[in-house]
Amino acid sequence: MSNSFALDDVDDLTTGTVGEPGQRVFYLQARQGAQVVTLRLEKTQVAALCEYLAAMLADLPPSAVDHDAGDLVEPVVAEWVVGTMGVSYDEAADRILVLAQELLADAEDTEPEGEPAEARMRATRAQVAAFIRRGKGLVAAGRPPCPLCGGPLDPEGHTCVRLNGHRGLRR
Repeated sequence: MSNSFALDDVDDLTTGTVGEPGQRVFYLQARQGAQVVTLRLEKTQVAALCEYLAAMLADLPPSAVDHDAGDLVEPVVAEWVVGTMGVSYDEAADRILVLAQELLADAEDTEPEGEPAEARMRATRAQVAAFIRRGKGLVAAGRPPCPLCGGPLDPEGHTCVRLNGHRGLRR
């Protein structure tokens, strides 16, 4: 069973990647004091989290404080892979709570064992705004999408399913 984490007042909430576009691995990382929690997730999860957080911040007063999300703290070793995520706003503490739950690997014939681990990370609006800027930049820095099918275009080209494999597209 994996470890769960509760970081009630993070010093930094960031996202980052390791690897080249097309081979990148995305991470969510929170730091509170000397404790660093790193979780692995998918590019689509980073994009969806940024979109949701941006919509949430749009409904809140702007933060008077500016913050820049830091780089990933090395070494980047994920505690576990993120399955589901949730977000809420704690109005009394003026903090945004990001909840990540572990993806439990399950074979087709077996039930997952135990409960998934959780990471609860509370961040300020300024930290979340910095996370959004960084996350959107990382997502946009990936491979461009195919104009026909939306799949990623590799430098050597792409066999587009919309063309029934008859012709490849190049960037």
